[in-house]
Amino acid sequence: MKYMLLIYNNPATYENWTEQERAALFGEVDAIMQELRESGEWVGGEGLADASQAKTIRVRDGIPTISDGPFAEAKEQLAGYLTVECETMERAVDIATRWPDARYFAMEVRPVMSQNGTEQ
Repeated sequence: MKYMLLIYNNPATYENWTEQERAALFGEVDAIMQELRESGEWVGGEGLADASQAKTIRVRDGIPTISDGPFAEAKEQLAGYLTVECETMERAVDIATRWPDARYFAMEVRPVMSQNGTEQ
């Protein structure tokens, strides 16, 4: 089963961290990613550009409205994602629990759906 782990954070928080604190966080991320590669659970993932570069599109009555920025008023924003292939939701939750952003902000775990609407 594939799961998408969505990473939420607040970039302003990291601005107050020292270079050493940021390096420690990224060291943790690197270690988890290496573990997932070795176990064969790593499928992929990327960081996302700052929410200020996002566009939100809503179509109502056939008329599109395009606005700048994230879709919700929030300090926390979707900052990246990773996709893992695990035996169970519990394992995906375990991985998300260990991801550093979960300690400071939030992680969301969702099963990935195939094109026919079933979970992969």
